[in-house]
Amino acid sequence: MTSQRMQLIAGQCKALLVLSMLGASGLAAAAPYCGDLKNGYGPFDFRSTPQSKLGVVEDFHFTEDVQTLRRGATGHIGGDLDYLLRAVPNHPRGLLTMMKLSQKLRSPQPPGAHFPTECYFERAVRFQPDDGAAWALYAQYLYGEGKDKRALEMLERAATLAPDDAAISYNLGLVYAKAKRYDAALPLAQKAYSAGFPLPGLKKILSEAGKWTEAPQ
Repeated sequence: MTSQRMQLIAGQCKALLVLSMLGASGLAAAAPYCGDLKNGYGPFDFRSTPQSKLGVVEDFHFTEDVQTLRRGATGHIGGDLDYLLRAVPNHPRGLLTMMKLSQKLRSPQPPGAHFPTECYFERAVRFQPDDGAAWALYAQYLYGEGKDKRALEMLERAATLAPDDAAISYNLGLVYAKAKRYDAALPLAQKAYSAGFPLPGLKKILSEAGKWTEAPQ
């Protein structure tokens, strides 16, 4: 193994170690390991950027083949997703696809990606710390990695930033309900179902525990 390759692996391991120790309040410390947000194109906020600008990247690097993990558009799938997420760090489907790719390959850093997978979530919330969807996706990634304590912190932040997001309310309520924190879960469940959220799981858990009541009219 070359000296350059050994240094690269050591750097990746150091990045993962730093990220594993961070909570929502320590994200800035990850910047040296997860890279500067400056980019040749962008970075753009997914929520407010016109589709005409997003399409410049999506049309070439977020094709159907990339989204379904069949093949890359310009090389490795990870490289196309990396290009997308450096241009639009809080691109929700891009983040979700990078997470799925990492899980499929069982790799913390898929081929073509400039950073470990978790870094793309860190970069998203560092870029737009008021984006509740980005925090919720970060939580989803962490739950998948078995880092439940940090994931809960991220999901609670997401619910604070996006109190009207039914999916976030449902997911946080589900976490509370599974932990038998029924008093915390109930108002989130009521909010989610009042907004038309379709999945019945949270209501079922609360009903079986004798804790479900309809939202006040």
